Formats: sequence, structure tokens, C-alpha cells
Amino acid sequence: MKKQTLRNIYKQKRADLSLLEIKKLQQNIYQQIYSLDISNIKTVHLFLSLVKFKEIDTQPIINYFREQNKEIVVSKCNFKDNTLAHFYLDENTKLVLNKFEAPEPEDAKPALEKDLDLVFVPLLISDNQNFRVGYGKGFYDRFLANCRKDCKKIGLNFFAPIAKIKDVDNFDIPLDHIIYPKPLV
Repeated sequence: MKKQTLRNIYKQKRADLSLLEIKKLQQNIYQQIYSLDISNIKTVHLFLSLVKFKEIDTQPIINYFREQNKEIVVSKCNFKDNTLAHFYLDENTKLVLNKFEAPEPEDAKPALEKDLDLVFVPLLISDNQNFRVGYGKGFYDRFLANCRKDCKKIGLNFFAPIAKIKDVDNFDIPLDHIIYPKPLV
């Protein structure tokens, strides 16, 4: 299927999830994250969840990485050119809601893409080649293109990957790994 069709389908699938289902799916995702080898990771980029779109709640992930003494970086959207600016998130960082009700840092210390060791990426669905469908503005593809080659890129999703996204573009950046709910061993 093409991205726009997949975007519509998986927005609806996520909207249809009950709060109990989301809680259960998130716990599975968190357990997988907590079992990652992060010994060589210093700085972690996370997205701040859009509650109204039932995105995976990243606050427990932020708390976990803070407990592991990792630096946390989050983004602020520039809707004029569909780019992201990055900022360190500490306990004192004030968050404000943008026009889409996404929390963003205010008056925080800027961060550079080259300093990131691990990036968690939001998505609606991915495929078996680790390409993703997001909301369609290209924010993350532009951002990921500027990260170091050794920066790990992990997508977080409630749904298992599909076989193939048919209209992958040259500028689409494949992720290194996708975490979605699956049986834990």
C-alpha cells in the first residue's frame, strides 16, 4: 500500500485502541526498551507524545534514561520549513503546547544532531525494510539525514510491520530497528 492509505488506516487503528489496550501494549514496548544495551549511549533523543493522537507515552522512557544518567534531547517543530530544532530536557525544562497540542521545550539549552547516540522515532506503521509512515510532513526524515551514521534509530509503534510500503522515496531514511509489542522471552 501507499503511504497516504497506510496513514489513514493506522491513524484509525490507533484511535480505536482502548486505554487499557494502550497500557498493555506500552508495557510490552517499555520492557523491550529497558532490555536494550545502552552501555555506549550518552545522549538519547525522544519525542514528546501527542496525547490526542494516542501516541506511545514516552515519559516512562524519559524517566528510565534519566535514571541511567543519560542526557535527554527533545525537539521543537518549525512549521514554516518542516524542520526540528533540538533541546536538552532536564527536570527544570518548561514545556508548552504548540498549535497542534504537542509539548515543546521553552528556553532550553540547544542540542546538536551530531551529539545524539540514539533516536526514538514516532510512526504510524513501518515495513519489513524498516521504512516508516509518519504524519507526512517529513520532519523526521530531514532530522535523521543529519544524524551521525552510527546514531541508532529506533521506531516505536503499537503495530507489527507490514510487508512493504510501496511509495518509499529517495529521501526516506530506514530505521535500524522497530520496537512493537511482541512476546517477551
